[in-house]
Amino acid sequence: MRMRFRDREEAGRMLAERLRDTRGESPVVLALPRGGVPVGDEVARALGAPLEVLVARKLGVPWRPELGMGAIAEGGALYVNAEVLAYADLTNEDALAVARQESRELARRVRLYRGERPLPDVRGRTVLLVDDGLATGGTARAAARAVLARGPRRLVLAVPVAAAETAEALRREEVDEVVTVQEPERLGAVGLWYEDFHQVDDEEVLALLTHAHPTGASP
Repeated sequence: MRMRFRDREEAGRMLAERLRDTRGESPVVLALPRGGVPVGDEVARALGAPLEVLVARKLGVPWRPELGMGAIAEGGALYVNAEVLAYADLTNEDALAVARQESRELARRVRLYRGERPLPDVRGRTVLLVDDGLATGGTARAAARAVLARGPRRLVLAVPVAAAETAEALRREEVDEVVTVQEPERLGAVGLWYEDFHQVDDEEVLALLTHAHPTGASP
């Protein structure tokens, strides 16, 4: 049955319930800014886990930026959607050119959100990669590849709502597990599953991270 979350905080608390069995694994929560951070904050609080951000950026088709042809994430992780490239009559070189442009904004956001804090060392640990929803999954794929390059024991992609087909593809191809509250066959826009889906701004992200890292320490 379709259910709308009141807001990202409620969604995060409900998601945390689905993740409670990971508490014994001492997980690290990596949230995708911006919308994934309020969700990840609730998950981290409920599980007593450290919270940090992992920055990723969608690669939009040049003349239609809302159409994602891939994504990049910290550490040089890259995902390119071959089907979208073919549809838009673009090449891998075209995608790489957009990736180079977006890498500057990605670096700016890393500096803004973390300053001098490095990403936590996740080698041998369970990582919960959190966002507020999963539609086509391009950004999640790039983020997952960035995490996997750092050698976690287990990678769990955790989102309150995900398109069923996308969630299944990510389970097969990218991560150890996908945990959701809802997996509709027809998702539509992620925002339709929230009563309050306001655009999270940098100030909200920084406030949550400041609370998570009061001394500037890394998890």
